[in-house]
Amino acid sequence: MAFVSAHGLTKTYRAKSGPVHALDGLDIEIEQGTVRGLLGPNGAGKTTTVKVLSTLLRPDGGQAFVAGVDVLADPAEVRRRIGASGQYAAVDERLTARENLLMVGRLYHLGSRRSRERAEELLHAFDLVEAADRPLKGFSGGMRRRVDLAGALVINPPVLFLDEPTTGLDPQARLGLWDVIRERAAEGTTVLLTTQYLEEADQLADQISVIDRGKVIAEGTADELKASVGGRRVQVTLVNESDAPRVAGILERHGRGPADVSGRGVTVQVENATLALRSALAEIDDAGIDIHEAGVRRPTLDDVFLTLTGHGAVDDDMEAAQ
Repeated sequence: MAFVSAHGLTKTYRAKSGPVHALDGLDIEIEQGTVRGLLGPNGAGKTTTVKVLSTLLRPDGGQAFVAGVDVLADPAEVRRRIGASGQYAAVDERLTARENLLMVGRLYHLGSRRSRERAEELLHAFDLVEAADRPLKGFSGGMRRRVDLAGALVINPPVLFLDEPTTGLDPQARLGLWDVIRERAAEGTTVLLTTQYLEEADQLADQISVIDRGKVIAEGTADELKASVGGRRVQVTLVNESDAPRVAGILERHGRGPADVSGRGVTVQVENATLALRSALAEIDDAGIDIHEAGVRRPTLDDVFLTLTGHGAVDDDMEAAQ
């Protein structure tokens, strides 16, 4: 039996333009001790899913279970078994890192002694000892994120919900949080991770669920999803962006399906990579178009998005505002 599961979840919001179906019969099952990446384009339902599973939002229909507990029937018990970190660090900037963690411990009724012990453990685990007694208003974004994630782990929960936990962080801070997430999963924590960074899902997730318009449209490992879209890609980066439409037409004559244009970059799926690249480059050269670089690459998770949803992955602005 899955450790976290949802079946037939529905949620509809009212908007000026009419009803918005944030969840439309969503199904998901997550095994214990694994990291599940939840990916989807703008408005897909990622944040709504996390809010339902973490008891912050009641669905219009369907069922959900977390660590064997019915989310709708016993939300208080679910909260005792989960930790959560949202898109924005939920910390009190007037308090120190230590005081923030002590406050969370007391809210969970751990008692003063255990709250102090747990705060010290987490300050060491997140490399926050030297800054432990400084107010968070002077912390960097990465340090605030570490305090927020530490707070989600105060009770050492069996289930951890992370909604775009590394958004806005610099690369070094992001890599540090990746290490923390890996450590938690290795110790048996079940993690549901939504992210706008495809590399993040590639690096961390044991399984990935791609959702669009409130439904799961594909599931599997990163490699399985990449294999599902098939073929290699010829990718050309141009000197002048204005040449992109002409190069897209050339690549489409040597590829399969429409070319994807992004700034100075043009990409197309091909059957015979070597032949397609050689022929396309010859035609581009004959057209007098300057190339910065060109080559062949394997499919990426962004290719999966383009194939399944018709556009790339972007952050969930609509849901964040709800």
